[in-house]
Amino acid sequence: MPTIHRMPTMDTSRSSEPPRLLVTAVPYGVLALLTVYLLADWRANAGSLLLCAAAAGWMAGMFVRRLPYPAMMFCGLLAITLLLVLREPAFGFFTTAAYIYAFAFLPWPGRVPAIAAVAVVAGIAQASSFDKSDAGDYTLAAVIIALNVLIMTVMAWVLRLDERNSDELSRANALLRASLEENTALHARLLAQAREAGVLEERQRMAREIHDTVAQGLTGIITQLQAAEQRHEVPDEWRRPFDAITGLARQSLTEARRSVDALRPEQLETARLADALTGVAERWTALHHLPVRVTTTGTPLPLPADAEFALLRTAQEALANVAKHAGATRAGVTLSYLEHEVALDVLDDGTGFDPSSLKDGSYGLTIMRQRVEAFGGTLQIESEPGAGTGVSARVPVRGVSDE
Repeated sequence: MPTIHRMPTMDTSRSSEPPRLLVTAVPYGVLALLTVYLLADWRANAGSLLLCAAAAGWMAGMFVRRLPYPAMMFCGLLAITLLLVLREPAFGFFTTAAYIYAFAFLPWPGRVPAIAAVAVVAGIAQASSFDKSDAGDYTLAAVIIALNVLIMTVMAWVLRLDERNSDELSRANALLRASLEENTALHARLLAQAREAGVLEERQRMAREIHDTVAQGLTGIITQLQAAEQRHEVPDEWRRPFDAITGLARQSLTEARRSVDALRPEQLETARLADALTGVAERWTALHHLPVRVTTTGTPLPLPADAEFALLRTAQEALANVAKHAGATRAGVTLSYLEHEVALDVLDDGTGFDPSSLKDGSYGLTIMRQRVEAFGGTLQIESEPGAGTGVSARVPVRGVSDE
């Protein structure tokens, strides 16, 4: 019997209709070929030819818009197919049409018994040449029919699971788009607030916070969405990135709202800088699946809130750049309390680059430098192609104390 390929369903629960040309062409093409076969001896096959005409009309009727009883129409087509098979076993090939219409017109779960019924008719056609007086042939025919039913019902279940996974992925994409739209709207509100305030310093602060929260969050969301779409054929794997997307979207939204109110980052509300850096590294590792080692050296010094804030944001931006550009397998964050300065170093073993090729207008680099230099500190980037990258921020203790 011919192999039945998956046809798009016309069930209204699906998000889009299948190509009607495909659903129409295959059944009518098979019917036309079988009709030509019968015309070779049209007198002897007059009854079968009449059934072919009935099948053609019946299939046309199934395309009437808003068909009130698709199951009844399908049963009629199946009955005509069975009569044709009993008269001429070659019409087992016409079960292709019944399979197609079962997938195209019948909703779940009624599709399963319909597919099984078509499989029985196909099995009858396949077993038509057996000796009806031989009990062994009867047993073999029953086995063939059972195998047809088993194979086609399993196929129906597999296709249903595929449809469900596709629908869930579409819903997840819709939720993600809504989240992105909310973040975009929040971005617009932040800029509007800065314009109304008319204070350049406030506008610069808002721009930095948007870059360090919403922009980084959206970049991570897009990365995870791309990973999910690459794995959509494996349900257990494509679900995991969406858990990361949900957590990242919520975290970004929370941080953006805190930025509107000019609050400290949540990481520094309940922890010192070293612990906050450890939390940032753990979340970054969970999102990007790259190990980050956080090391603290020296005796911790009490730093003003703004200084801790600047170093924390610098570490976040440096790690974000590792994820976007470095192609690294691991990274390290070192916080060093020295005698006259506090140093933050972020290293990775990625591809590296030529620092002289950096554009002066690199917004992330500009923000990191502005934050550090506001406390009399310095920001240095050391890298070369194939040798990884190091970002070093140093803030003088005297400069911090003066603040």
